[in-house]
Amino acid sequence: MLKHTPFYDFHVNAGARLVDYTGWEMPLLYRGIIEEHEQTRNSGSIFDVSHMGRLQFTGKDAAGFLNRVVTRNLADQKVGQSRYSLVCNESGGTMDDVIVSRDEKHWLMVCNASNRQKLVDYFNQTIQSGGLDVTMADQTESTAMVALQGPKVIDKVSGVLPVDIKSLKRYHFESTSVMLIKLTVFRSGYTGEDGVEVILPAKVASMAMKMMAGATDRPDASIKPAGLGARDTLRLEAGMPLYGHELSETIDPLSVGLGWAVDLTKDFVGAEALRAIAKDGLKRKLVGLELEGRRIARQDTPILNDKTEAIGVATSGTFGPTVQKSIAMALVDSAYANEGTMLQADLKGTLIPAKVVKLPFYKRK
Repeated sequence: MLKHTPFYDFHVNAGARLVDYTGWEMPLLYRGIIEEHEQTRNSGSIFDVSHMGRLQFTGKDAAGFLNRVVTRNLADQKVGQSRYSLVCNESGGTMDDVIVSRDEKHWLMVCNASNRQKLVDYFNQTIQSGGLDVTMADQTESTAMVALQGPKVIDKVSGVLPVDIKSLKRYHFESTSVMLIKLTVFRSGYTGEDGVEVILPAKVASMAMKMMAGATDRPDASIKPAGLGARDTLRLEAGMPLYGHELSETIDPLSVGLGWAVDLTKDFVGAEALRAIAKDGLKRKLVGLELEGRRIARQDTPILNDKTEAIGVATSGTFGPTVQKSIAMALVDSAYANEGTMLQADLKGTLIPAKVVKLPFYKRK
């Protein structure tokens, strides 16, 4: 049986097309992917991201434990700060990409829904085998999480949330209370736009949706609901990786351009393997591709060189509603990763010219 987020009734009443997404019944779209994409770029959208895992860590060994299992150095992370990081296996493959936040009395990790149970089991085993003073609480189903994204969002929610959002820096957060209800507001997102992500108790989620977004069903509403379809096209235009596409247990973070989130000067699980990869040089790299025409290079589409030799595969592809181009990200042999290199996407026997371009495809002004 599929799980429901606390916003399930909202999705049904808003006419969402619901789909199975990693065991959760989630909205793919409400009005249309392109319309929701453009609403986010031009004004604002609210996304239910409650399916994502939320793990809380406390105990005297919590900081050291987290610093051991993620690639980013957390030693100098301050209270109120979030950091994007990765959890790797011993061979340097990616178990998940996560955001780790340090609060006054605990640490919080937000992870992908598809990897939550895998990480919970792995963390529990690591804590127990090391005899560590760490308590991990899986708060995913006792809390809700929404993302409000778009150029008009900050002004809209500044008068609603009891946080000085305009002065809150990117990848920082603040925990506060409204009528005894605890909220944690993050200046972050996954669309390439400015905005916030909010974690709150599940029992007040439906009330909070109206408070934060207002009347989303009005034709002139500045914030409207958006589903997973638009979330995917938005993040792809912004060149952001998606686990299961650009990242997996057989894909290391260095090869996909995430070296900035990997501190090879510290010890962590997978560090030795990643140091070897860095020393030997990357055999493949993640690149952006612009295809001629409107056809799309979906995941696993073969990418060929000018001699029609296979030199890589597409990891994600779409027709970008904002950039108005067929775009894709692909893992290719490093010799073909230079900007401007002409390649070909093999779309079921039809070869479409594809040029290597700099990521991201879209960057907000």
